[in-house]
Amino acid sequence: MSKLKQLREAQHLTQEELAEKARISVRTIQRIEAGTEPKGHTLKTLAQILNVAERELGSQPVAEEQVAVAGITEPVVAVNDVVAAHDLQQLKLLNLSSILFVVLPPLNIAAPLLLAYFLKQKNPIVRQLVSVQMLWTLLAPIVFMAGIFLKPGNRFTLGLMAAIVLSNVYLILRNAYELDRSHKLRYKLNFNLI
Repeated sequence: MSKLKQLREAQHLTQEELAEKARISVRTIQRIEAGTEPKGHTLKTLAQILNVAERELGSQPVAEEQVAVAGITEPVVAVNDVVAAHDLQQLKLLNLSSILFVVLPPLNIAAPLLLAYFLKQKNPIVRQLVSVQMLWTLLAPIVFMAGIFLKPGNRFTLGLMAAIVLSNVYLILRNAYELDRSHKLRYKLNFNLI
C-alpha cells in the first residue's frame, strides 16, 4: 500500500475528498496510490493537506508511528460514522453552532450547513447533526401546537415552550460532550434527512 493511501485512509478521506481539498484530479490521486511518485506542486500540496513532510509521500509503506506523527494525536473511533481526529474540533463547532436557534429558530439548521460548506466538512457525522436538527425543527411546532390545542392555560404554554427549547439545548450539549469524550454522537438517526 502506498504512503499516500495509508495517510489518506488514516485521516478518513476518500480519494475524491482528498482531490477536492488539494484541488487536483481524482485520477492523479489514483496514479500516485498506484505507484507514481508525486512531484512539484502536487507533492507540495498533498503534503500540506495531509500535514506531513514531502519526503513521506514516496511509494514505501508508512509505519504506524509515522502516521501518528502526521498530525493524528487523538484516537479515532469508528461507529457507523467515522471521525478523524483533525476534524473533531470542526465537528464540535458545527454541533455547537446549532445553539443559535435560540436567537432565530432556522439557524439550528442554517448555521451548521453554512459552516460545513465553508469548512468543507462532508461526512456522515455532519449529515447526522443537521438531520437531528431538522427533525427537531419539524417536531417542535407539532408538539407546541398539540399543547396549545389542549388549552391548559398560559403557564403550561410557556412551560411547554421552555421545555421545547431546553430539549434542543440538551441535544446539542449532550452530542458535544459525547463528541469530545468518545468521538461519536450520542443522539443520531438511523437515516439522513439531507
